[in-house]
Amino acid sequence: MARGDLTDEQWARLELLSPRGKKPGRPPIWTRRQLVNRIRWRTRAGTPWHDMPE
Repeated sequence: MARGDLTDEQWARLELLSPRGKKPGRPPIWTRRQLVNRIRWRTRAGTPWHDMPE
C-alpha cells in the first residue's frame, strides 16, 4: 500500500457501495480498489491519466 492509498477500513466501507455484477467485454485491468486509489492520486496530484504510476 502506497502513501495516500485507502486503508483496509476505508475500503471496506466503500466496497459496500461499489456496483456488483459482471459486464460483458474485456476483463478489467485493475481491481476496483486500485482504480479508486489511482483516481484519488490523480485528483491530488493533478496529473494526466496516462502519467499514472504502475
